[in-house]
Amino acid sequence: MKRVFIIHGWDGYPEEAWFLWLKSELEKRGFEVVVPQMPEASAPAIEKWVPYLAELVGTPDTETFLVGHSIGVPTIMRYLERIDSSIGGAVGVAGWFNLIPGSIGGPAEETIAKPWLDLPIDTEKIKKVCPKFTAIFSDNDPYVPFSDSEFFHERLGAKIIVEHNLGHMGGSDNLKEFPLVLNELLKVIKL
Repeated sequence: MKRVFIIHGWDGYPEEAWFLWLKSELEKRGFEVVVPQMPEASAPAIEKWVPYLAELVGTPDTETFLVGHSIGVPTIMRYLERIDSSIGGAVGVAGWFNLIPGSIGGPAEETIAKPWLDLPIDTEKIKKVCPKFTAIFSDNDPYVPFSDSEFFHERLGAKIIVEHNLGHMGGSDNLKEFPLVLNELLKVIKL
């Protein structure tokens, strides 16, 4: 059975934005879908989020698909660099390698973000275990520099989609449904 894991962002929760809508749409199509509450969402830490995702997924295989929003995308990438089995694919929404300076708050938030930004990431390994990656960006995201779309294309070989005026594409942007994510995930699954 095809399994999909939807990973929310910083300070996020399963019921926000389009996550439960996507879960419902995928379940109608026969997928097993998990939308977990990530640990300590107000202070996401690599050493907590990545092992938690690994525990949820269990044994990854080509029937495993990952969807992430915001810091959920680097969580997925850091999970992928640690596994040896290939997964079916991934879709990232407002994911990042970098953040717009000063966009996330003060010194406490910058301290939380620092390891996510500074620790090297093995993009070659990610491409090997996840050859089908789609990354969706908005041209007016207040946190993610638009140049990160180039990083995702160059470093991960990701298919890049740019939406206009959708902000960070999360709960604060009042997106309750996001058909683009569903359609792109279904394309990844069928490829």
